This record gives sequence, C-alpha cells and structure tokens, in this order.
Amino acid sequence: MTSEVEWPVIHNTAAKRFEISLDGKVAFSKYLLAGEMIVIEHTEVPVELEGKGLASLIVRTALDYARAQKLKVMPLCPFTAGFIHRHPEYQDLVLEGYRY
Repeated sequence: MTSEVEWPVIHNTAAKRFEISLDGKVAFSKYLLAGEMIVIEHTEVPVELEGKGLASLIVRTALDYARAQKLKVMPLCPFTAGFIHRHPEYQDLVLEGYRY
C-alpha cells in the first residue's frame, strides 16, 4: 500500500470478520474457523472506499492472525488468493491444493 495513512483493522470475532470502518462504511474480510484452519470466504470494500488499499490491509491482517495462531489458510476469496500469489511470504500458510 502506498498510502501514508494506516487504518486500524478490527478483528470482529462475533461477526467472524476483519474490518475497517471509514466514513460510515465498513470494508471487511469474512472467515470461518474449522479446527486448525481459517477459511477466508469473502472480502468486500464499498465502492466509496475503493482504491485506498483497504482490502490489502485487511487481508494482510487476517493472514498475520493466521500465522500467529498457527492456522492453515484456505483462501476461497479470489482477492485473498491473488494477494497471497503477489506476496509469496504467505504461501507457507496455504493448504496444499490451494497454492499457486
């Protein structure tokens, strides 16, 4: 992300998502926990918030959480899968069969 601004990412465990609230809108990445695995299902950024790097920040936070918790990642979300592809330092987290 090239922006100088860093927005706080909240881990909303009740909603099972990582999120950023900005200007009355919420960008988020939704997940499920299954044993020792986190399934990242969907990432969504409202149109009004696009282009700020929020999705990347949220996904990076989710992947850092997975690493800290020693969880394997199943990236069902296309954005998350693409992010991991562009950031190979996260490849070791990905379940076999979901790696590029």
